Amino acid sequence: MKIPYPRSVFFIIGNELCERFSYYGMKTILTLYLKYQLLFSEDTATVVYHVWAMMCYFTPLFGAIIADTLLGRFRTIFYISIIYVFGNAVLSLSAITPFFPSLEPKIGVAMTGLFLIALGTGGIKPCVSAFGGDQFILPQQEKELTRFFSIFYFSINTGSFISTYTTPLLRDDVKCFGEDCYALAFGVPAVLMVIALVVFVVGYFSRCYRIVPPNGSVITDVGRVISHALKMRRKSTKERDHWLDHADDKYSKDLIADVKVLLKVLLMYIPLPIFWALFDQQGSRWTFQATRMNGEIGGFTIKPDQMQVVNPILILMLIPIFDSFIYPLLAKCNLLKRQLPRMFVGGLLAGAAFVVSGVLELQLEKTYPVPIEAGEARLSFINTLPCDVTLSPGWEKEVTLKNLEQMKYDSVNLDNPDGILNDLQVSISFDKTACGQVTDYDVGPTTIQVVEKTAYTVMITAGDNKAEVVRVNTPDEYEKPSEGNPSVRMLFNLDSSVPFNSSVRLELQNNPQTYEFFIYDSDQGHMSGTEFINIEPGTYNVLLPTDKLDVHEEESVGEITVKFGGVYNFLVEKPLETGANTTVTLYQITAENSVHMLWLIPQYLIITISEVMFSITGLEFSFTQAPSSMKSVLQAAWLLTTAFGNLIVVIVAEAKFVKQQSMEFFLFAGLMFVDMVIFAALAFNYKYVDEVKEEEENVKEEKPAIAGKENEAYCDDETKL
Repeated sequence: MKIPYPRSVFFIIGNELCERFSYYGMKTILTLYLKYQLLFSEDTATVVYHVWAMMCYFTPLFGAIIADTLLGRFRTIFYISIIYVFGNAVLSLSAITPFFPSLEPKIGVAMTGLFLIALGTGGIKPCVSAFGGDQFILPQQEKELTRFFSIFYFSINTGSFISTYTTPLLRDDVKCFGEDCYALAFGVPAVLMVIALVVFVVGYFSRCYRIVPPNGSVITDVGRVISHALKMRRKSTKERDHWLDHADDKYSKDLIADVKVLLKVLLMYIPLPIFWALFDQQGSRWTFQATRMNGEIGGFTIKPDQMQVVNPILILMLIPIFDSFIYPLLAKCNLLKRQLPRMFVGGLLAGAAFVVSGVLELQLEKTYPVPIEAGEARLSFINTLPCDVTLSPGWEKEVTLKNLEQMKYDSVNLDNPDGILNDLQVSISFDKTACGQVTDYDVGPTTIQVVEKTAYTVMITAGDNKAEVVRVNTPDEYEKPSEGNPSVRMLFNLDSSVPFNSSVRLELQNNPQTYEFFIYDSDQGHMSGTEFINIEPGTYNVLLPTDKLDVHEEESVGEITVKFGGVYNFLVEKPLETGANTTVTLYQITAENSVHMLWLIPQYLIITISEVMFSITGLEFSFTQAPSSMKSVLQAAWLLTTAFGNLIVVIVAEAKFVKQQSMEFFLFAGLMFVDMVIFAALAFNYKYVDEVKEEEENVKEEKPAIAGKENEAYCDDETKL
């Protein structure tokens, strides 16, 4: 009688699809949230990201023990999923800006949410696939079980693919409270986790599940065997073939034999964390690398965090290609027929991927802004007078600026560094007859106050019929924007016909997206600058409010075009002269990203091929080499290698062995190559299970023959006797 296919697995697969959408969707945008919303530095954001990832792969150990010894798989998944849902809700709450006027509570809530998510995703990770396996009756449904795991793995990558593509769109294309909508981008994965839990519970009330009660944890048994063997080894003076044999006074020989095989496989796991240290940087260092690149393709824009979608797409494509074509072709050439050589090549490819990322970073470094060194400041002068102005700074020779022309001084040496205010002397002169209503020929030495390692914009302008040299209150942002979008500030120099407490609007052409820059009453009257805001790249119409107070009207006074990674000032000026037109002028502080984001594809392709050869083959190696009673232990150990890999990234990021990001990529590549030398040495001495069985069979075949000869000789001797 044919056993019907268990309907319960469809609830489990649906649960996994939604949970993986939730996990990868949140993970995709996490580093940008840490840096841009929680205002961590890039290094600190990388550390927090990898500490969290380490927890996600460390907690499965406890989830497996709880399921096997206390609650069983169903109840473990159910209870820990509730924690998971709550963690997603808390993280989404932290992104609702009006709830947190100060940064400290916002960070605390976000960290609480991440901690709960790590408990949730890690706690259920070892249970869901095993619970799916529980639904099948073996050995009758062995083929159906194999097909289930294929569908299960496909659902993981499908959830990853969809969420990795969509959550960056929710983050960037939707605005909440005037900025990127992280609340929605985290909220949608939170809703998907709720759906995952609902789907899982519906399967229970449909009475579909086959629930296996807890029957003890092999993980704890292994720990007891090892600890007892070490204890008895210290006490015993008797030599044993293997140190684990000292535990045979308390534990069965079969269990001890299985632990011996387990330790032999775990020895091969020692080099694995380095691979995961490289692989998991797709969500941190490589995402930050993408923020410094240009994602425009025609009318479409790739988000920096969206580039992570390349990995699941390539995985779904490459797995059947390798299984059906590449591995069989290599086998015909007698190459890479075993798992360990495949893993060795996969590890080398991971190192090669980081060599490629390092070379790309060297090209990107040519486009980065020049840093301001200690004891220096940076100044940009803009002449808004309707005539040529001679600028005489105290640190440089004089220069002539035309109307609306800009002059940059990248490195101005200061007398009083260490964050102390410094007074810089500047003088200007101009032709009175050419400057209309400006009555003064010049302004004597003007003092500009600056702080070291800071950039400023200074405007040469006219107010109350007098020339002025005024430093814009807000310092310039000169580092590339953390999320890749251009950063823009409005400078305004307007006459009294433009009302205070109104806004200049930027309206993206062929798009409803708009941004407002507030005109306020400053110490300099109608001359000042706003804060910087990040906006979408593109061409914008600049809309200025009219002086008609009875109705709200706007007029277009010009347009500006801003690009990925650029930092800009745009000056809206309405001169004092009667009838003069309002002008809009764009000034570049930092150059836009010039290297295209698609240049990331080679390193993503190489790391994904590496994943197929190293990670997937490693899972196959673990499954085939482990005794049947130890497969769950090796699954937990495999996840722990990922946790330790993330710990390595944290150590390197915190230690700051190198200053340049390119050198850090090369450092990781070097670590991977050295690691593979160690792996090759271990692999050279490793004997596969089938090789061990073959040797044992040969020994069994040889023993009777030897015994026969001995008996024959004995009989001869006896006859002689």
